[in-house]
Amino acid sequence: MTKTGKVYLIGAGPGDPGLLSIKAMECLQTADAVVYDRLADPRILAYARTNAEMVYVGKASAKHTMRQPDINSLLVKLAAEGKIVARLKGGDPLVFGRGGEEAIALLEAKLPFEFVPGITSAIAVAEYAGIPVTHRNIATSFAVITGHEDPSKGASTINWSGLATAVDTLVFLMGVENLTNITKQLMAHGLSADTPAALIRWGTKPEQQTLVTTLGKAAADVAAANLKPPAIFIVGNVVKLREQLTWFDNKPLFGKTIVVTRARAQASAITKLLEADGAKVIEVPAIKIIPPADFAPLDKAINELATYNWLVFTSVNGVSFFYERLFKACKDSRALSHLKIAAIGSETAAALNTKGLYADIVPSAYKAEDLAKAMASQIKQGDKILLARAKIAREILPETLRSLGAIVDIVNAYETVTDCPNREILIAALKNKEVDLVTFTSSSTVTNLLSALGEEAALLQKVKTAVIGPITAATCAKHGLTTDITASEFTIAGLVEAIKKYYKE
Repeated sequence: MTKTGKVYLIGAGPGDPGLLSIKAMECLQTADAVVYDRLADPRILAYARTNAEMVYVGKASAKHTMRQPDINSLLVKLAAEGKIVARLKGGDPLVFGRGGEEAIALLEAKLPFEFVPGITSAIAVAEYAGIPVTHRNIATSFAVITGHEDPSKGASTINWSGLATAVDTLVFLMGVENLTNITKQLMAHGLSADTPAALIRWGTKPEQQTLVTTLGKAAADVAAANLKPPAIFIVGNVVKLREQLTWFDNKPLFGKTIVVTRARAQASAITKLLEADGAKVIEVPAIKIIPPADFAPLDKAINELATYNWLVFTSVNGVSFFYERLFKACKDSRALSHLKIAAIGSETAAALNTKGLYADIVPSAYKAEDLAKAMASQIKQGDKILLARAKIAREILPETLRSLGAIVDIVNAYETVTDCPNREILIAALKNKEVDLVTFTSSSTVTNLLSALGEEAALLQKVKTAVIGPITAATCAKHGLTTDITASEFTIAGLVEAIKKYYKE
């Protein structure tokens, strides 16, 4: 049976990946091919299947990866091959997105399509800048206008007189390069040069820039600020409301670019917290969590759980890999019912909670020394302790427990290896002085990043660093890195709070 192809013409929204619709996400997850534009955030593309065909057709002013007729032909070709196609476009596909043209091409080829609306930048970008396009007693109408008309039309079809006199709020998309003409036309047709105006670049994203001006000064102010596309141009008295309604720019980390070096699989936790507070995050995983070379020691310990008195975890990864092997052995948490369990910190304890376990000991300070101290009063001579941890770790915990008379078996539950796929991105950002802060969540993230950077590691001396605790700070010092921020609570949440406090002060 021949599979019938179909194209979903999807609006990706204005930039913030969190503004993508659920339906758009579901279409991406099922698509055989994704055809995407320049403004599609990489995290939106991450919803696509790993084996999906990815085709970039982005357009910038005067720089088109693929001409529109060729894009139309590509969509027809892919759908005719029986593929489900996600055509991902910035904003909404039918608001100057040429989605209608693509749909007509599919219709003429007798191929099915669907529109999946997206949040248009005409409204969302203004909102993120604290500017409502309508507001009671100020603006009861608004218009969305292209700032870049089709040059093949010859004469302009924009009703400048009507816009200048009959509409309260004007929103021009893609109008930066044509700003001089736009402002001249509006003033020539009756709009005062003193009319409030604003330009918003990269709206809804952490790098958002907002320039408040007037209609008469807009072109000169944009040139002086060297503000480049993509940006929208808003004209109207609603711009004055930004003074009261600014919210996105007021976030504690807005305007800061922060590097996250945590393993890719775990980076999302700190990234989400930092971005929620307005930061731009560059993920540069310096480590990769992998299974140990040999699971035999861990499997043996799991088969002999009945002989142990204690089970100790020093990380979330340890919990994850331990349970993976526990299930592999056809066992579950009931096999741990006789054991006392210790966890090095709240995040590790929380990982145990997801398995239906409550740690007997969680020290108030999350270091190996503190865990050993907390366990000291409860350990008896000859107690047998199973410590599931990373292959390379500090020896202070097992050494202290052994000094108390315990028998400690260390098993490697996982390994950390150097992994820096975004090395060149980080180096470029450091050289361009675009980085405000680099975060380290373990000693291994420090040593592995320095190793990955090689001769370029000296660039880290020129930016501030934030670390999750004193052990990581000591590793930084050992390698000549100054620590500017150290979390008082040695967790991801604690690190983010310390960063916010630092910039607030």
